[in-house]
Amino acid sequence: MTSFEQLGISTSVMKALKEIGIESPFPIQESSIPLILKGMDVIGQAHTGTGKTAAFSLPLITRIKSKGTIQALILVPTRELAIQVTNEMRKFARYTGTRIVAIYGGQRINLQINQLRKGAQIVVATPGRLIDHVKNGSIQLDNVNYVVLDEADRMLDMGFIDDIKFILFYVNEDRQTCLFSATMPPEILRLSREYMKDPKEVRLNEDELSLETINQSYLIIDEREKFKHLCNLIKSSEKKQTIVFAATKIRTQRLAEDLKHHGFRVITIHGDLSQKQRDHSMSRFRTGNEDILVATDIAARGIDIPAVGHIINYDVPDNPLIYFHRIGRTARAGGSGQAISLVSKNRFEDFSRILNHTDQQIKRLNDEMGIEVPQIQSYSGRTNIRRYNESNRYNRNSYGNTRYRRYGSRNGENREYRRKTYSSYRSYARQ
Repeated sequence: MTSFEQLGISTSVMKALKEIGIESPFPIQESSIPLILKGMDVIGQAHTGTGKTAAFSLPLITRIKSKGTIQALILVPTRELAIQVTNEMRKFARYTGTRIVAIYGGQRINLQINQLRKGAQIVVATPGRLIDHVKNGSIQLDNVNYVVLDEADRMLDMGFIDDIKFILFYVNEDRQTCLFSATMPPEILRLSREYMKDPKEVRLNEDELSLETINQSYLIIDEREKFKHLCNLIKSSEKKQTIVFAATKIRTQRLAEDLKHHGFRVITIHGDLSQKQRDHSMSRFRTGNEDILVATDIAARGIDIPAVGHIINYDVPDNPLIYFHRIGRTARAGGSGQAISLVSKNRFEDFSRILNHTDQQIKRLNDEMGIEVPQIQSYSGRTNIRRYNESNRYNRNSYGNTRYRRYGSRNGENREYRRKTYSSYRSYARQ
């Protein structure tokens, strides 16, 4: 088995890895690290929980100078992922002297400015807040030589395509660009052709969206029976931590309150919580003070808690890919886990699309549990509205590309002109 030392990771980073207990690389790391160390652009695709963060972090920390201005930029879709990636990278860089700062919305910008003034060589940022700093002049991207787009599919899905293009417009053309993603929709490949130089592709398990180490099952029941079965499933979960996914913020909050009323230790995370509240919830869940996390899809990415043994989809997601990102919160880093979906009869058409997206067995529990399958009714009109349209998924902000190209190429452009045109571009792109 190849070691990190054989891959070319520095002695100081190796020392940190040994303290953390990381002894050998995962496949995505073994394939990506040598390419990144050689200065190549890399497209890395692998399932969540398979070590993508270390795959780009370790070679960057090895190559970067421990002093000086910002040299590397990691773009991520959510504040939770920004915090998680920053914490991981700080562990790897413990003995290098490299400073890593997280930049994200929901935290006071003045606090981030103060951290930046102390010096930073790596910035982990969400696109919107990074643009705020660029506008304020608190971050200069002139000396950035390395750019990583992490969870790129999720960023595109959340409508960050124009922000990403604008940020890359400001960065040195001679940069090294790496893109990591759990899936590879066509828009990502188009983005790579436009902004990457002869990228080397590292794709693992690209044809199979689910994880083999997850025992997947579902139960078809009436909507009014779901909460009863949820309680029974949690009670039989062998005291392993559980994440319950619900469709909306209001539903998440009510479900948590009902579970607390039945004696369960529950914490919530959703978009209406402040950053401080979300951090508090994640801290209590991560440390085991709470057994159950009830969440919206804001938690479907960026949560890396090895103790999570069960995922329960209280509500079936409209988008099949969201299902796989949800269940990817268990079976982290090669472990095993269980994922159970409570499917009400009017959402079976949605769940059937999930069944069609995987070759892995998703077992129906009705016969095993002696529960009669409710009569499945056709809600064709309603379902068509909800139906996930793969071809239109990434076209919501297509107008931004035309507007963006009015800037021309970076050749012949100067910084002053770009800064003057920033306000008009941003107001357009954020409509």
